[in-house]
Amino acid sequence: MGLFDRLKTGWALSMDSVDVLRDEPSLTVFPVIAGLAGTVYLVLVLGGATLVLGSNAGVLMYAALFVGYLGSAFIASFFSAALMWNAREVFHGRDPTLGEGLGAAWRNRRPLFVWAVISAVVGLVLNALESSDSPLADLASVLFSVAWSILTYFVVPVIVFEDVGAREMFERSGETFKRTWGETAGASFGVGIVTILFTLVGLALAVVLFVLLGGTGVGILVAIAVGVIVLLLAYLFGTTLSAVAKTALYVYATEGERPPQFENVDFQAAAGQT
Repeated sequence: MGLFDRLKTGWALSMDSVDVLRDEPSLTVFPVIAGLAGTVYLVLVLGGATLVLGSNAGVLMYAALFVGYLGSAFIASFFSAALMWNAREVFHGRDPTLGEGLGAAWRNRRPLFVWAVISAVVGLVLNALESSDSPLADLASVLFSVAWSILTYFVVPVIVFEDVGAREMFERSGETFKRTWGETAGASFGVGIVTILFTLVGLALAVVLFVLLGGTGVGILVAIAVGVIVLLLAYLFGTTLSAVAKTALYVYATEGERPPQFENVDFQAAAGQT
C-alpha cells in the first residue's frame, strides 16, 4: 500500500472519529478535566517555585521544572488512559461511564507514573538541548524529539490495555507504530486539518461579531472572548479526536478487528492482508 493510500486511510479514520465523538460527546470530559487539573498544577508548582526561589535558583529551579514536567505528564496520561478505555468500550458497543474510565486509569496508575517519570526526564533533556546556543544541540533536539514521539505514540493505550513493564511498554508501542505508521500519519493529518477548519470558522465568527458591533470597545472584548473560547474548544476537540483515532488504530493493530464505527476505513488493505 502506497503512502498516498495510507494517508487516505488515515483521513477516513479521522472523519469516522468525528462521528464517534458526535455520538459519544462525553469523551470530551476527560481532556477538560486534564486541562483544568494540569493548569492548576503548573501554576501552583512553577508559580510557587518562582516566588520562593526567585529566578537565580539554578539547580533548584531545574528540580521544580522536573516536578512540573512529572505532574503534567502524569495528569495528561492518566486522563488520556481513561478516555481511551471508554473509547474502546464504545467501539465494542458498550456505554461506559465516567467512573469506569477513571477506574481503569487508576488501576494502571503505577505504570502511568513510571511513564510520567521517564517522560519528565526526557522533557528536561530536550529543554536543556533547546536552551543551548549550539546548532548541533538544536539538530539533536529535533531528531530526538521526532524519534521519541514515534517510539512512544502508543505508550498510553499499551499501558491501559496490556499488563506490561517499563521496557515492554516502549517495545509494544514501537511495534504498533511500525504496523500503522501510514495510517497514524494520515490520522494526524486529518485531525490537524479538521481542527484548523474548526478554529478558522470560530475566529471568523469573532471577526463578524466585531464588525457587527461597529468596532467598539465592547466589540473588541466580545471578539477576544469568542476567540479565546474557540481556541480552547479547538484544543479540546483536537485532543479528543486524536485519542479516539489512536485508540481505533491500536484496537485494530492488536485485536485484528475493525471497530464497527470505522466502516469507511479499510484497515485490512492498509495492513496488506487478504
